[in-house]
Amino acid sequence: MSSFPNKAGTAVDAEGGVWPIRRRRILDWLVNETRGERFIDNILVEMCEKLLSAGVPVARATLHFRTNHPQWIGARILWKEGLAEAKINTFAYGVENTPEFLNSPVNAIHQGAEEVRKQLEGKADGELDSFYQELHDDGLTEYIAWPVEHTFGKRHVVTFSTSRPGGFTSDYVDFLRDLLPALTLVSEIRLKNIMARTLLQTYVGPHASEQILSGVTTRGSGATVGAAIMICDLRDFTAISDLWPRDDVIHLLNDYFDAMSDPIERYGGEILKFMGDGLLAIFPLSKDTACHDLLQAIREGQALMAQLNQQYAGNGREPLRYGVGVHVGDVMYGNIGSRRRLDFTVIGPAVNVASRLESLTKEVKRPVLLSRAFVEMAGCAEDMDSLGTFPLRGLGEPVDVFAFPEQAIPGKV
Repeated sequence: MSSFPNKAGTAVDAEGGVWPIRRRRILDWLVNETRGERFIDNILVEMCEKLLSAGVPVARATLHFRTNHPQWIGARILWKEGLAEAKINTFAYGVENTPEFLNSPVNAIHQGAEEVRKQLEGKADGELDSFYQELHDDGLTEYIAWPVEHTFGKRHVVTFSTSRPGGFTSDYVDFLRDLLPALTLVSEIRLKNIMARTLLQTYVGPHASEQILSGVTTRGSGATVGAAIMICDLRDFTAISDLWPRDDVIHLLNDYFDAMSDPIERYGGEILKFMGDGLLAIFPLSKDTACHDLLQAIREGQALMAQLNQQYAGNGREPLRYGVGVHVGDVMYGNIGSRRRLDFTVIGPAVNVASRLESLTKEVKRPVLLSRAFVEMAGCAEDMDSLGTFPLRGLGEPVDVFAFPEQAIPGKV
């Protein structure tokens, strides 16, 4: 709907409606004074406090957002009177199919309703649905939900509740409704920022995403960092992908990456990329425990793979086999690629050594191989088996190679 300013400074839409119904200080604050606040939950809290100061009896407010996140379909930001901070709850995929959600006012808004308004005062037990009954039991007398319309038809939800006897008056409703266009603009900006950050973290990892968001976006930009490097690869994947149904192959890869990746991230490592059936991860040496953390991540990853293989054996499938190469050294960490398509990754001789060690696991039949440089930095030589010195393809000097003791970690190459 198009609009233009009238002589009073309000906006008049093409059908003759006027926004705002009445200009108020809180609208000026939303439009002009929130630009320095990064987080929408903080804006919600301050907005509700300003509403109370203006005499609007809001006792509860929520914002419900759909998100582009690999784990969560959406989130709810909840404020209640007396709370200094909002509570944020995330909801996993599948919640949209539950009876609770399907019967909720939020779903009604997503299905096209322009308003959901419910009087709660004076209702007897059993007269209200469970959601409204909970609000009634909290002493609330009326509930209102409205859509928050973002660009390209993205519809989110804002709700307000009051404990005032008799609920909201028409003046209070007009006051709250006046906030919607400004709240829409303010929330969309913050939500787009959150989505950009989430998508970058999902596809390039937390550290690389922060680098990119801070402006490291030109080809060749980056830095040299010291890191413990881990490269992991699944064995016989070509044969598996040729013989197994497509969906089973995807499920297998997800199981494998879950087992190996979760411990890496838990111990502070950064997965820079998934390469078909392999992964590249680093543990920056800026953290004193980087080498120890990498070892712990491998141990836990191997244990999780052993559990996964037990499940596969129970289903009559062959166990998954894999190789891991570990080295330490300086790497170039930054943007590499064509003029218009970049990859944020690490390169350098140290990465090549880790890759060759991973390949060597096939020959020596040990699932985890580590270089002397890593073992000495980690101080774990006494805990490892020394396998001798091996020439590595494309590298000048042979490398002293160590392996996890066979009895220490389940799994065979």
